[in-house]
Amino acid sequence: MKILLLSDVESRALWDCYRPGRLDGIDLILSCGDLKADYLSFLVTMANVPLLYVHGNHDASYAKFPPEGCECVDGKLVTVNGLRILGLGGSMRYNGGAHQYTERQMAWRLMGLWPKLLLAGGADIVLTHAPARGVGDADDPAHRGFACFRRLLDTFRPGYLVHGHVHMNYGANVPRVLTYGETTVINAFERYILEI
Repeated sequence: MKILLLSDVESRALWDCYRPGRLDGIDLILSCGDLKADYLSFLVTMANVPLLYVHGNHDASYAKFPPEGCECVDGKLVTVNGLRILGLGGSMRYNGGAHQYTERQMAWRLMGLWPKLLLAGGADIVLTHAPARGVGDADDPAHRGFACFRRLLDTFRPGYLVHGHVHMNYGANVPRVLTYGETTVINAFERYILEI
C-alpha cells in the first residue's frame, strides 16, 4: 500500500503545478493538519482514494468549511484497507487557540480511546498533529510534544506514528524519520510517501 502523508504546507507539486497522473499509485492520503481545506478537497478529487485527516492547531476554519470528500478521524479509531488508524489532532496549548490541549486534556482524550484500542488489538498507524514528547518535537511551548503519546507507543507498539507541526524548515536538525522502540516516527511536513 502506498500512502501519501501531508502536513503544514501545501505542496506546489501537488497543487499549483499539478499534472494529471501525479497521484497515480496512491492508495490512501493521510493529513496531519494545518492545510487548506480546498487543498485537501482537490487532492481527494484528483487521487480518488480515501483521505483521512486530523486537526492542526491552525484548522479552526474547518468547523465551518471542512474539506469536502475527506474524513475527519480526530478522536477516532478507524480501519481502512485493513489498516487500523488512530487519529489525535491538535497541539500543546500555548495561546488558547482552537485544537490546543494541555497534557492532561490530551491524556484524557487518549484514555477515552483506550477501550477501543484494546478491543482492536492496537493501531497500525497513529495519525497526530503534534509529535510525542522527546521524539521529534521542539523545546518551545508551541512545538512541545505530548508525553502521553509515548505511553501509547510503549503500550500498543504501532508500526507508525505520523505527525506534523514541527516544520522541516525550522532548522537543519529537524528529523524526517525517527525510531522509538518498535515504532517508526515520520514527520509528514509538506509531503512524504510511505509504502507499507
